[in-house]
Amino acid sequence: MEHRLDLRLSQKLIMTPQLQQAIKLLQLSRMELTQALNLELLENPLLEDEIIAEDDMMLSENADREKKEDYAQGNTETEKEDLSEGTDEFNFIWEDYYGDDKNEAREAGYFAPPTDEIPSYDQTLSKPVDLTEHLLWQLRLSTADEKDEEIGAMIIGNIDEDGYLRATVDEIGLLLNVSDSDVERVIKLIHGFDPMGVCARDIKECLLIQIEQLDLEGTLVEDIILHHLEDIEKNNYQKIAKKFGVPLDEVIKAVKVIEGLEPKPGRAYSVSEPHYILPDVFVVKSDGDYLIYLNEDGLPKLRISPFYRRLLRAKKDVPEPTLDYMEKKFKSAIWFMKSIEQRNRTIYKVAESIVKFQRGFFDKGMEYLKPLVLRDVAADISMHESTISRATTNKYMFTPQGLFELKFFFSTGISKGDGNVLSSLTVQQMIKDIVYKEDGAKPLNDQQIAERLKAKNINISRRTVAKYRKGMNISATTMRKRFV
Repeated sequence: MEHRLDLRLSQKLIMTPQLQQAIKLLQLSRMELTQALNLELLENPLLEDEIIAEDDMMLSENADREKKEDYAQGNTETEKEDLSEGTDEFNFIWEDYYGDDKNEAREAGYFAPPTDEIPSYDQTLSKPVDLTEHLLWQLRLSTADEKDEEIGAMIIGNIDEDGYLRATVDEIGLLLNVSDSDVERVIKLIHGFDPMGVCARDIKECLLIQIEQLDLEGTLVEDIILHHLEDIEKNNYQKIAKKFGVPLDEVIKAVKVIEGLEPKPGRAYSVSEPHYILPDVFVVKSDGDYLIYLNEDGLPKLRISPFYRRLLRAKKDVPEPTLDYMEKKFKSAIWFMKSIEQRNRTIYKVAESIVKFQRGFFDKGMEYLKPLVLRDVAADISMHESTISRATTNKYMFTPQGLFELKFFFSTGISKGDGNVLSSLTVQQMIKDIVYKEDGAKPLNDQQIAERLKAKNINISRRTVAKYRKGMNISATTMRKRFV
């Protein structure tokens, strides 16, 4: 008899639906979050808006005052009965969620900023960030040197509104007189930017970029994307299962993950007109310290309907099909609310870290803005850089210095002659001030601006001055000259 030890590799999906949901919710703007909350209220009957529910109750009470006391007493007694009943699965899930996270969030001071700190509408006009600006911002914060920045800018300039690269490697190489390997290296760098899947040449590459960032390489998901996208379109799931020797339900799970990916990464940045915004975060100075509040104003406040909670606890009185449906929706509601709480916690921690790093800016203004990159905050709060990028995009902070997008606080550094380091944004502001104060009849050229900065112990090249000037849409010397 022969004895053998067989080693087999099994493919497992590590990206849960909850993780997918949390990632999607984190990258939403405030307006998109409001829409997502309202949609969930429509799709899940177990969820209700706490504010609307309480308003409806008040209207009902006012309509029939004689029944008010009876109703209130009965409702209280019922609630006491509910809370005193057994510790079944649903009681446990509910108490685990609202017994910890929600109370901790309130006690931590996440919500309810002072009303006198809320900005007026004229302070909240914002120019929407397009895809090109968002990618260039990440390029400037990346590890790219000057050569790679030039290549990256050319690549980003050839990415369409859906997020796909529409120029070939050869074309970019010829235009910049660089090698194909140089272009491919920078394309690979941009593949790691937000939104996931950007700078792909086709749909397959777009999906593969996303699963790489989600740590799904080497799974059934990757195999299907590489070899069987057409079979997915034709619903040939049995063929895929037979090819890889896996159960049909594993194929279905993998397909659901693929369906949750974004085939057009750039469309989230297709907004073209300015819009009024409300801050996601308030930073308020109190007794020499800064307090951080998340802005809940205008957002639905989700809770499980007390009516359905009672039905779930009284299982014996509910038909089995109805009970199965309610249990499914209950778990879905809990997952959704946990994802919202996780989003709140992440944004709060990111804001808290920004305030810690940029204390000088909050105290004294633009001149004291420090260099800061995504990995600094990521290391500070033990999160991934891509999470920080999602948490700072289209999220706004109202501060004593004004209203800013969270990613405004991130910039590279420029060394001074005395060993100190300035934020590149601070240097850009200094260039803007120099141009503003120049003699209109004899405007300064880029070299002269560089020399003025050098006199302030800031050593940057003429080329860097030109790059910053163009980035701020400041015209060249000849265009700034005034003849009157």
